[in-house]
Amino acid sequence: MTVDREHPRYAHEAVVTVHAVGAVHQGRTTNVSRGGLCADLAEAVPVGIDIEVDVQLIFDEATQSEALRLPGRIVWCTTVDDAFQVGVSFRRLTPELTQYLTIFLRYLQDGTKTSRSKRESTLDKRFG
Repeated sequence: MTVDREHPRYAHEAVVTVHAVGAVHQGRTTNVSRGGLCADLAEAVPVGIDIEVDVQLIFDEATQSEALRLPGRIVWCTTVDDAFQVGVSFRRLTPELTQYLTIFLRYLQDGTKTSRSKRESTLDKRFG
């Protein structure tokens, strides 16, 4: 997690589906925050367009969460290797969507902290 912006960002890979006018793009996030996300996509998406983005947690290779659909806007798009990286800023969320996004982010925060603390305590006991 980094906190150098208005909202903490969680470096987490989630499945994203970007629904733009007349096109659907699939990819993976590189980070997610209360204000938006960064994702890797196969195709470019025009900057400035309003979109809907589905975000799904990846639990293992065969299991994903239900999609959380959020309204957004593409704020930047740049070429990275043979693909594109996009920045999505979430538009105004309803109270219900805000609550769901908070739960989603809490899962990322708690999952990261839990994994690290268990690993650190186990290593401390073995090599302490």
